[in-house]
Order: sequence, then structure tokens, then C-alpha cells
Amino acid sequence: MGKSVDIEALIASLTLEEKITLLAGQSFWDTAAIPEKGIPSIKTSDGPNGTRGVDFLGNTRAACFPAASCVAASFDREIARSLGKALAEEGRSKGASCLLAPTVCIHRHPLGGRNFESYSEDPFLTGKLASQMIQGAQSLGLAATIKHFVANEQETERLTVDETISERALREIYLRPFEIAIKEANPWAVMTAYNKINGVHCDSNPWLLGQVLRGEWGWKGVVISDWGGTNSVAEGIKAGMEVEMPGPPRVRKVEVVLEAVKNGELTEEDINERLRNLFEFLDKLKAFDTDHKVEVETAVDRPEHRVLIRHAGARGMVLLKNENNVLPLTKEKVKGKKIALIGLAKDALTNGGGSAGVNAHYKITPWDGLQAALGDSVEFTYAKGVHRERLLRPIPIDGSQGKIVGLDGQPGFSYLLYDLDNTSEPTSTRHSYPNSTYNPLGSQETMWKILEIVGDFTPKETGNHYIAASGFGTTQIFVDDQTIFEQKGNTNDPMGALFQSMNEDEFTHRFEAGKTYRLRIRSHPPTNIGSKIIEGRTGVRMGFMLESEHDADLEGEAVRAAKEADLAIVFTGHDPQWETEGRDQDSFHLPSKGSQDRLVAAVAGANPQTIVVNSTGVAVAMPWLDQISGLVQSWFSGQECGNAIADVLTGAVTPEGHLPVSLPKHIEDAPAHGNFPGEYVNGKLKVNYAEGVFVGYRHYDRIAREKVNFPFGFGLSYTTFQLGNLKVAPSSEGFIMSAEVTNTGKVAGGIAVQIYVGKAENSAEHPVKSLVAFQKVRLQPGEKQNILLDVAGRDLAYFDEGRHEWVVDAGKYEFHLASSAVDIADTAAVVVGKEVTYKA
Repeated sequence: MGKSVDIEALIASLTLEEKITLLAGQSFWDTAAIPEKGIPSIKTSDGPNGTRGVDFLGNTRAACFPAASCVAASFDREIARSLGKALAEEGRSKGASCLLAPTVCIHRHPLGGRNFESYSEDPFLTGKLASQMIQGAQSLGLAATIKHFVANEQETERLTVDETISERALREIYLRPFEIAIKEANPWAVMTAYNKINGVHCDSNPWLLGQVLRGEWGWKGVVISDWGGTNSVAEGIKAGMEVEMPGPPRVRKVEVVLEAVKNGELTEEDINERLRNLFEFLDKLKAFDTDHKVEVETAVDRPEHRVLIRHAGARGMVLLKNENNVLPLTKEKVKGKKIALIGLAKDALTNGGGSAGVNAHYKITPWDGLQAALGDSVEFTYAKGVHRERLLRPIPIDGSQGKIVGLDGQPGFSYLLYDLDNTSEPTSTRHSYPNSTYNPLGSQETMWKILEIVGDFTPKETGNHYIAASGFGTTQIFVDDQTIFEQKGNTNDPMGALFQSMNEDEFTHRFEAGKTYRLRIRSHPPTNIGSKIIEGRTGVRMGFMLESEHDADLEGEAVRAAKEADLAIVFTGHDPQWETEGRDQDSFHLPSKGSQDRLVAAVAGANPQTIVVNSTGVAVAMPWLDQISGLVQSWFSGQECGNAIADVLTGAVTPEGHLPVSLPKHIEDAPAHGNFPGEYVNGKLKVNYAEGVFVGYRHYDRIAREKVNFPFGFGLSYTTFQLGNLKVAPSSEGFIMSAEVTNTGKVAGGIAVQIYVGKAENSAEHPVKSLVAFQKVRLQPGEKQNILLDVAGRDLAYFDEGRHEWVVDAGKYEFHLASSAVDIADTAAVVVGKEVTYKA
């Protein structure tokens, strides 16, 4: 615990103004400090799949780990725990004491923009893996922050959306992963969600923070707001939210809180109670006697992290289709053949967008990984197939589109800031800025400043060049002082602008090769934009593409490459602009406007030996599924993604992943369809969680099986397994099960053994079954293992709203031994003789 801290004496030493100061951050990432009273500041850092540090643009490199949906697909507790430790090690290199992870919100709907950052549609799997991640991180003394409490399942209007959710659905689905992880792992911090629950913002919700979190669950820790997610003064403090982030405060300004005390809305004891939790948190971090903060963040590329990322990424990949054993592509099988790598083969789809983004130490593309694994055995060809980007890329400084130099004559741009009332002389100038995009998240430098990005451009090619641009506030683009673009007023998509996932209209401008043009982008700070994070922060981007590249026949090139090859592998997926925080996805189909779907269909039509490797964090439509021979869901698997993909495709790793989400055929069959992202009532977005507890497979169990391409828990292998001999016996805490698992195939492999439980007699009020236990088992060919799994009695219960307690009805229950939600290997029945209840 570090040196002994007398918390009550420390509180007594503070003035009321000093106390209030501590209830909000002092900067974007740091909590407030009062050094003269011995109270330190600690640094927080994103995030779930990499510890980035302060700069959202990623100037300090960091390890990029597999995203949570990939981790969940491993069904492996040890992997989750090891990743937690590694994230803590990364956090120390950035001087952070508090990691803003894990994210445990449920995959309610396939179009959720931030689903990739969370684990699963199932609360039990989510909670158990999050528990391990938290324990791993906190074993090294770094705080984990479980988020977003609660029900942040959509990005549309996420700051204000009002969600109508029954208490039963909250308890059984949305609060459940938090409850599991909090009771098992005791995360030291909880982050509130932006949204409202039944009319009340989460950060000001006394039922959520007081009754449930601190009362029923008995949790003691610090509650922090999501960034810009503080919505009240007195209500939030009294409800139990300790710290407004980021700082400086926008809501909990000292004079405002003092006024609330003066008016009797708050007492000083309310503030003291928040400080007790805050100081206990700092004490756990040993912050009073250990300075973890660093002046210069470091990028430590640890070899053991490389190994872990590759291992975790490969074991999270799910083999979904393998007709005629087209996979694995062993050296013996493919020697001397020609393989066409098509689509996003030269793109490393490492992670989704938003606060989960990091500037990875390096990124291995599938092209890189397969070249390393098979390059001496086969001939690889490549065709791009589609444009990947939602937005045109910034002008690169590598000369591929032309020469760009700043005002100092060096490659890149110059970057100038001006006061709002004086644009004649810049207040600061930075030369050799790398590109024509500036995102201010995490920085204070553009607050209430006009920004100009300036460079002299000498194009490589004559013709109409495609341009697209946008800014947070009023923005213009000038070519030799001629205005070629103007955005009047604020962006109409502030969250999209923040995470560079908005839609931009493209236009063309003619340039002549060899002629030099002065490019100037000027952008103003936004006012009255409706976001506490963005208000006053100047941000802008400009994308650029040569006409010849923009209008090329990419699909035709891909078809020709496929026809000439013995085998074609099409790489599809989302990059961080398509699947991101700040924006729900535009379509269930792969981007853009069906181009990737058309590409797969065209390639499969040209070559019957077509394999698809899909890198998304979510379920997507697969209209081409019947046309292809092989399919691997590779998720966002981190900086080693290309090597991990190659390991699975070549058989260096036998695939052992299982789906943590159901993959429906059509979006109309998703349980939340028609209730996502909601409807506007009097200008405010409201969403009804009308599906109740029937989320994911709990919904699909009640409808026709053909509505689903692949069920929850599904995953193929290069070997085969036999599950059986399930036996169930009562235990002091519930039930204990035994079962046999045998590898009946010819290669070593792993399988996620799953246990589901449901009432023998189905009813409309309850799911057919729910996951209550799982275990990853790895076996050599012919090896048999007896396994034991525990099931808590509470996990058979449903929440009775009228009685306000968990209830296990008397009657017959069936325990299912399974390899997926629909592949049941054995069933054993248990009779519960009388009703059993548990306190909420």
C-alpha cells in the first residue's frame, strides 16, 4: 500500500476550494494535484488494445494488441490475463498509473461502432475474460478502469441518447459482465457511460452508482466520467462520481460547486465522501510515495509482447468454412503454385478506430506474413481490388503523389497557430509537420486558436486530382490564395470528425505536373457544437488522390489475377474509419457501397478455389458465402496480424477460435432490429431495448436456425474432437460437471468446451439456454482429457423485478455439453427440488 496515509487528516487539511479542485482532472489525461498538501496527480491512458499515452495522433509508438472481440474468440482466460499484464507494462512506459480498460459493453447489434472494443454478445463470457484482464493489469500495480457503466451499446447520439431498459434486462445482460468482473477482480476504477438509462444520465444516477455498484455489490473504488461525460454538478457528486474528466473542468468549476454548496444542493460531507474514495485509490496506486509519471514517454518494443500478440491473435481467429480441406496451405500442398492475394492483403487491419487506436511499433500485413511463411514455395501475385478508405488519404510526404515541402523547405508541412483576433502574426509555428490532418484530441494547443497547415506542392501527375476536406469549425482550402473549398460553420458530424469517420464530399482540382502550388488549409475553433470535448478545439483534415488511382478498374485487375492463379485469397474488412468509436456503421455489408462484396463474388466466379479472410470486429453480411471454399474470421488481431493470419492459413497454428457473437444472414434478423439506434422524440434520440434479455443466441435459439450463417460459439479446426460422458453433481456453490474431450484427428489442436443450461420446459419468458461455463482444452492427436467445470447456482437464476431478487425456479434443468450454441454433444438433467433465491 505504500506509506501510511491518514485520509481523514488529509481531508481536514484542505480548504473547500481545494477539495473541489480534486473532483476534476487538471489536464486531458491527468487528475488534479495539490503538491503543497502532498496530494499527487496520476496519469490515465487509453486503452483496451494498446496503451497509447497522451498524444492521440500517436507520436509515441506503442504495442497494438488484439482487440477484445478477438480475445473473446479465443475463449482463453490465460490469454486475457497475459494481455492485461502486458498492457500494464506498456502503461508504465507511458508513465500511466490508470489504464482506461477493459470495455465490457454487450454486442447488442451488429452495427455498433464500438463492438470490436468489447468482448461478446454474452455477458458471462464477457465478464469472465474481463475479470482475467483486470487481474493481470492490477497484479503489476496499474489500475484497471472497467467501462462504460452501463449500456453504451451504440455511438449514435451517444452523449445524450436515452435508453429504455427493463431492470431484468439490465441485471441479466448489461450489468452482468460488470458484476462478474467487479466481484471477481475488483477493478480499482469504473468509468461511467455517456448515455441515459431510463431518463437519467449514468454519471448522475444514484440507483446505478449508489444502490447497485457501491451498495449491492459492495465495491469500493473511484468512479470517473467518460471524457466529456459529466452532466451535472450536485447530482453527480451525491450519486457517487468522484472525478470529472478531462480537465480543466467544464462542469465542476470551483465557483459552480461552491454555489451548489451555498444553495444547499450539496454538503461538504458529500464532497469529503468522494475524496475518501479518491485518496484510497491513490493509496492503492502507491501514488503518495511513488512517482510513476515520466517527462518523456518511451516506446518499448518488447520481444515477449510480439510473441504474445501473435499467439493471441492466431488463437482468436475462427475458421468458419473449409470445403474439401482447402486449408491449411502447407508448403507441401502449395509448392510450385501461383496464389493471388487480393483486396486488403497489403493492409494491416490491426485495430478499430477512436480511443482504441495506437501508433503501433510496426504492422505486419497478410502479404508480409505469407511471404515469410511460404515465399520460397509459391509465386504470389497481388491485386488491390477495391479502395479501402472511407476518406481520401492525406498527401504523403514520400513523393508518391508529388513533392510537398513546408515553409522551411523541408519535406512535410508547416503548422501555424493564430489568435482569434490577430491573424497577422502566428503565435507559434511548427515546421516539418507530417501531413495535412490535425486532430486535437488529447491536446490543449489549438484551444481557441486558428490553425493553418501550409505547404508547397509540386504534383507528380497532370490532371484532375480528387480532394476532400472537413474541419471541426469553419474551414477553407486555398491554392495560391484561391479558395477551392469552404465549409461554413461547424461540422454536422462532430463525433465522426473527432475520429475521422465522417462522410466527406469529394471534388476535383486540376494540377500540372512539375508546377509548384502553395496549399493552405485554414480552420477555426468550433463554438456551440454540442460536445464538451470538441468545444473550442481546432481540428481539420484534407485528403488527396490522383485521378488515375481514384478511377482505376481495380475489380477487373483482381479478376484477371484470380483467373491466372491456382488459388485466390481475398482479404476483406474494416479499417479504423469504417469501424470506430464515435459512429455506428453505415451498413451490415462490407464497405464501400458493396464494393468488397462485389469483389469477393467476382473473384470466386473467376476461381473456384477462393478463400476469404475477413478482418472486422463484428458480424457482417456474407452474400458470397456459398461461392467460396474457405473462410477465416480474423478480427482486429493487433500489430502481428499478418503473421497470425499466415500461421492459421498455413497450419503452423491449428485454428481454435470460436465465435463470441452470432453471425446472422440478414440485419433484419438481429434481435435489436427496429430498435437500433432508436427514434427521435421532440428532437431527442430515444431507444427501446424491446428485445429484453433475448440478445444474441438467446434470440436466435427462438427462431429458425437458417436465419444465422454461423452460431455463437462456432469454430472449425484442422483436427476433430469428440465430446461426451457429461455428468452433473451438486456442489456447495451450485453444480460440478465432468466430461471427456478427445482429439480424434491427426494434428494437435484446441477446442472451447462450452456448458449451457436451460429449463427442460421452454417458456416465452426465459431463454432456451445460457452459457454458464467454458474451458479451452488443447490436445495432441488421440489424446483424451477428463475436465471438471463449476457452475454457480446463481447462474441458473433469472431476475424477478417484482421480488427484487434472483430466482431459480423448482423444476428440471438441462445442462448441455457443446462446441457451439447449436452443436450439442451431450445433455444431462438435474432436478431442483424447491425454489432457490439470491439477494440482488
